[in-house]
Amino acid sequence: MQLGDFEQLVLLAALQLGEGAVAADLKARIEAAAERSVSRGALYATLDRLTSKGLLSWDVEDSAPERGGIPRRRFRLTAAGVDAVRRAHRAVTRLAEGLDDVLETA
Repeated sequence: MQLGDFEQLVLLAALQLGEGAVAADLKARIEAAAERSVSRGALYATLDRLTSKGLLSWDVEDSAPERGGIPRRRFRLTAAGVDAVRRAHRAVTRLAEGLDDVLETA
């Protein structure tokens, strides 16, 4: 299964945030790390796609009074999700071998 670059960013952010990452935290983490703007629509579409691919799972937290009683979904990587990130990371690492001089920033 191939992953798009935004899908990889979402999975990596979820892996970093640990069990039960919520969409708002995923958005903030991706924006900070990737230095790019993330729309809510793109994020939720990607979360749904990754869930349907079996790479993410989610559950609903208890409704939060500070959110007007609206519950949030908490996302976590499945074993297949961790494996997909592992394979994508290996591929990028192999392709980047020997490119340190080109990829280093001044």
